Order: sequence, then structure tokens, then C-alpha cells
Amino acid sequence: MNLNATLFAQFVVFILLAIFTAKVVWPPLMKALDERAQKIADGLAAADRSKQEMVAVERHVQIELSKAREETQRRLNEAESNANRLADEIKTSAENQAAQIIAQAKAEAEAEALRIREKLRNDVASLAVKGAEQILKREVDASAHEAILKRLADEL
Repeated sequence: MNLNATLFAQFVVFILLAIFTAKVVWPPLMKALDERAQKIADGLAAADRSKQEMVAVERHVQIELSKAREETQRRLNEAESNANRLADEIKTSAENQAAQIIAQAKAEAEAEALRIREKLRNDVASLAVKGAEQILKREVDASAHEAILKRLADEL
């Protein structure tokens, strides 16, 4: 065989193979590569969007957390002030009740003292009448001498 003919035949086969590859094999291969590149680009864009969304969500979460902390602090302050106010009201109420009880006890003591004084006056008057009766050796009529006994009781 002739070397030139072999080279020429190989050249023709190579050209036919190149044309076949360029027409049949290359377009689907390039299409697959382009689709793959597009998917990668879309994935990178989605990752960037996700990062941005994550940053925005983190900001939103931080804002909500700070709002929640402020709300919690405000509620704690309100609860503390309510507790202090209620404690003051209870203390005032207890002081008022104590004052009422003391006033009532004083009034009862004064009434009891008056009652005891009155009883003591009556007892002293009765003893005075008995003593006078003993001294005079006769009976003294209490109803007849009521004015005198009343004056004596007032003096006591």
C-alpha cells in the first residue's frame, strides 16, 4: 500500500469523524455543558439570595428578640410597680385596721371604766348608807333620801 493513499484515507476519515462529531456529538455535549453551567450559576445565585435572606432574617430575629426583651423588661417593671403599689395598699389598709381596732379598744376600755366607776359609786353610796345606818342605829330609806344619795354619788 501506498503511504500517501493511507495518509489521505486517514485524513478523509478524520475529517468525516470531525464533521460527524461537530454535527451529531458536539451539540448535545455542549448543550449538556451549558445546562450544567446554567444550573451551577442558578445554584450560586440561589445561594447568594439565601445568604441575603438569611442576613435579613437574622436582622429580623434580632429586632424581634430586642422587642421581646424590652416587652419582658416592661412587664417586669409593671409587675414590680404593681406589687409595690399593692404592698403599699395592704400596708395602709392594715394600718387603718390597726388604728380602728385600737380606737375601738380604747372606746371599750373607756366605756368599761365608766361602767366600773358608776358601779363603784353605787357601791360606795350603798356602803355610805349602811355606814350611816349603823351610825344612826336606825334604818335609812334609800328612796326617801334619793336626792341626797345622788348628790353624794356625784361628789364621789
